[in-house]
Parts: sequence; structure tokens; C-alpha cells
Amino acid sequence: MIRALRFLVGFVFGAMLVAATGFSLSVFSQTRPQAELRLVADVPLPGPAVRFDYQSLNPVDGHLYIAHMNADQLIVFDTKKREVVAALDGFRRIHGVLAVPELHRVFASVTGDHQVAIVDAAALKPVAKVGEIKYPDGLAYASSVQRLFVSDEHGNADVVIDTTNNSIASTIPLGGGAGNTVYDSATDRVYVAVHDKNDLVTIDPLHARITARTPLPFLEDPHGVALDLENHLAFVAGQTNSKLVVIDLNSMRPGPPFDVGHSPDVLAFDQTAKRLYVASESGHINIFQEANRTIEQVGELHLPHGHTVAVDPKTHLVYFPLENLDGKPVLRIMEWIEK
Repeated sequence: MIRALRFLVGFVFGAMLVAATGFSLSVFSQTRPQAELRLVADVPLPGPAVRFDYQSLNPVDGHLYIAHMNADQLIVFDTKKREVVAALDGFRRIHGVLAVPELHRVFASVTGDHQVAIVDAAALKPVAKVGEIKYPDGLAYASSVQRLFVSDEHGNADVVIDTTNNSIASTIPLGGGAGNTVYDSATDRVYVAVHDKNDLVTIDPLHARITARTPLPFLEDPHGVALDLENHLAFVAGQTNSKLVVIDLNSMRPGPPFDVGHSPDVLAFDQTAKRLYVASESGHINIFQEANRTIEQVGELHLPHGHTVAVDPKTHLVYFPLENLDGKPVLRIMEWIEK
């Protein structure tokens, strides 16, 4: 009842915000799919048929790092050869993963051990672990200060790791559960979606402090976040009420909501094609095209356990690790086809 009343108040406030910001109510309507994703390949993955989580693509060498969460593995996949390079064990309940080419490092949230593991990208071996972190999840690297920002989802904070000495530099209380954390290199700002508070927090990475809070009245428990760095937009999805909004990061004003699949989890944005993929726990994938600082839905599909997605902005190929296809895990590779 409390959650329902909170959303009703938020929706009324949001409607007032739409009127004030000049967004057209017609944006609420969903458009018909105009294109589709076509299967390119299903590549077998190692390990048992259990849950996957985040992915991270290294654009330099084409390695895709996949968190095989319930197998306690970090899988390394060569997107050029389309083969598994390695399956690294010992990453208990791995959630987030982030490749940072300039450091030749891969960072992984080893949630089961309350730590962040640091992996040498060349040797593919762990070189350090940093903790104690209550529930490490999403990761973002702020290159300007050589710091890693870690979503501590159950600790209601963002934890800051100094990558020059692999130690915790500070902890930033958020006042609610930490959703995904992302870094905007264009403005040198870190953004964090905050559950319960239903807002997007802006962090100054140099001083490791919150500089602004943006209310997200249309969203319940915002979690997934993706950025369009070129056009300075943020895409944020609400896990509880299955809505998506676009935030103009110049004005910090959110637009009206779009419907997405039940319990949206991972968002991936193709920076060159301006295409957004929203993958949900229900296996529903919504595809949006950005234009004129807003989006329209141009495609959708359903994949079993397809709640995590990655996209290569060079080839525009899309990657979906599926935990159980005929009893085995596979990496489904798809391509965008205009109708």
C-alpha cells in the first residue's frame, strides 16, 4: 500500500513536471517495432546452466568479459574469433565486471566475498582484492582521478577505490540502495541510481561527494543506467514498476516514461548507432532508437533468462548470455536488421 501511494504521488508530480518541461504527452505512446534482431550464432559457454550478470567489452582487443554469477566464474570471450579465451574460477557470486583498457585491468564485483577483484588483462590472473564491501555490484571507472566507483547495493553507498594502490579511498552514503553506477567522461561526473529514494545522484569524483540529486518521479527503485556521452543523456530504468526515462543531463530534467519488460536489469547503449537495449528479468528485450534527444521503441523480443546485454559499437553486434538453452549455457550473438 505504501509503495502504491508513493508511486501515485510520484506520478502526479511527474505529470506536473512533464507539463513544466514541455514534453509532449504523445511520447507516452509506444511505437510499433520497425526492425528486428536476427540470430548470428549461438556459441557454447563453459560451466553449468546457471545465472549470468553484467558484461563488459574491451574495444581495444575485442574481449568480452561475462560474469557467470552462479558459477562463480569470469568468462573471457574473444568477439573477433568467437571463442572462449578463458573461464576464471574463484569469483564467488560475481556481479559487476568492468574492463579498463588504459590500466590493462579488469575489475569484478566478487559479491560473495564482499570484495572487488582486480585482474591483469594480459595474464588473465587476479592481482589484488579490495574489501570489505557489503554488496558490491555495478562498477564505473573515473579516469580523471584513477578511481573506481562501486555500487554497494545493500550498504546504501558508493565505495571509492583508489586504483593506484588498490585500496578503499572513501565511502559515499546514498540514503538508499545503490543501483548502477556510471561515469560521464565528457563532464567528469559519476551518476548513481538510488533505490528507495527514487533519484539519480551526481557525484564529483575528485572530491568524492554528492553535488546534486535529481528526482525520478516516474520510476520505482531505479537500477539500470546507460549514458549517451555525445548528446549528454542518461537512460534510467525502474526495477519495480518496469519503466524507463530519458534524463537531459544539461538541465537534469527527466522526460516521460516508457514501458519496458518486467524488472529491467541491464541497459546497453550503442553509441554510434544511437540504439538502446533494455534487458529485463522477464527475458523481455526492448529496443529504442534515440533521435532529437528522446527515444522511440523500434523493436522487441523475448529470450529465456535474457536479462543481461552488451553491444559492440563498432560492429553493432549484440550479446546475450543465456543460462539455459537445451540444458547448457550459450552466448547468443545477434545483429540489427532494418525491415
